[in-house]
Amino acid sequence: MKVVDRNLNSGSPVESGRTQETQRASTTAGSGGATQAGSGDQVEFSNTLGSLARAMSTFNTNRASKVQALAAQYQSGAYRADSATTSRTMIAHALGDK
Repeated sequence: MKVVDRNLNSGSPVESGRTQETQRASTTAGSGGATQAGSGDQVEFSNTLGSLARAMSTFNTNRASKVQALAAQYQSGAYRADSATTSRTMIAHALGDK
């Protein structure tokens, strides 16, 4: 990558004031909230990100409860694995069929 800075020899870069604006914005940001600096920069996360986080949390909770139920069945001797289904699924995953 080639970087061309025409202000390299001039002594005062065009955006020298942005460093101060960035420092002020970071000190007023507090605990990670959205902050709008004097330059108009703003960070905003979409609703999709929140929905994804909730879905992942629900998935993890459901999976953990399934694993606990299977562990209890196994410990009590009630768990019986279906070897035919297990082998078909392993082959499908190996071939990329999922």
